[in-house]
Amino acid sequence: MENHLHWIARGNDLSDQVGRFKSYTARTIIDAMAKSGFKTLLQELRFFKLAHKTDQTHQLWQEGSHPEQISGDEMMLQKLEYMHNNPLRRGYVAEPVHWLYSSALNYHGGKGLLDVITDWR
Repeated sequence: MENHLHWIARGNDLSDQVGRFKSYTARTIIDAMAKSGFKTLLQELRFFKLAHKTDQTHQLWQEGSHPEQISGDEMMLQKLEYMHNNPLRRGYVAEPVHWLYSSALNYHGGKGLLDVITDWR
């Protein structure tokens, strides 16, 4: 989506991995914005940065996350359906598989932008 991200992940030290993901993507996006001359957006990211974030000039990601442990196949399917239907509910696409930044196409036998593990059972 244009202002948030849903993902399903598994791994050791997942909170550390999420932190590294947020750090890497923020740096990459901010550098690309600077290179492309997006001065107004960069000013906003600087203005709305939390005061205690003294080690950085901008803040792209909101602090924290809302992790939820997936406890079984039923919950996994519910989470996937929610994520895949999010762009549809917002009126951006007619079908979930049409959203370029979704794994819905992967789950329908196609190839999306990112490699996705669909055989989680």
